[in-house]
Amino acid sequence: MNAFILNTIASGGYVGIFLLMALENIFPPIPSEIIMGYGGVLVARGQMAFLPLLLIGTAGTVAGNLFWYWLGRRWREENLKAFIMRYGRWLTFEWHEFVEARDRFRRNGDWIVFLLRFSPFLRTIISLPAGLARMKLWRFVLFTFLGSLIWNGALIAGGGAVSGLMARYETAAGWAVGLFLAGGVVWYAYRVITWSPSETGD
Repeated sequence: MNAFILNTIASGGYVGIFLLMALENIFPPIPSEIIMGYGGVLVARGQMAFLPLLLIGTAGTVAGNLFWYWLGRRWREENLKAFIMRYGRWLTFEWHEFVEARDRFRRNGDWIVFLLRFSPFLRTIISLPAGLARMKLWRFVLFTFLGSLIWNGALIAGGGAVSGLMARYETAAGWAVGLFLAGGVVWYAYRVITWSPSETGD
């Protein structure tokens, strides 16, 4: 996956960044930290520009989240429950996690969509209850975009900050990236293996 991400960025440029960030919000094992962090390295090397990278990467994040928002808008809660109970193993989240995100949305309103962009576990799931609650599309896009803009900007800055170390310790950096990705895959495999459907609908 390390090679897949780096090759997609190298060959696809900004389009590759957009596609990877959209997929990252649909398919769990693809980490935004690596995508935007490596983009930050390319900015530091002069191979990409900060602002286009930030805007295009954030647009990809919004596109990926629109998929889940659309499901929430299209289906009733019982349909979503059936979907999550059937495919939750591969999505790596359970019904009770959706309920938690739904309840947070109900308590905190639209701003929770913005705030949970900084949560590695709930930032995608929250798009489902937002759609289910018929949150206005323009507000969903705005709050998702603003939260993602800050998070992606931090990742790009972080990648740029370590670019010098990566150049100096290229082999070690490659291993570190590989281990980070391997950890993500192991985490995903663990979630798939240990997943069990929630017994209640609450």
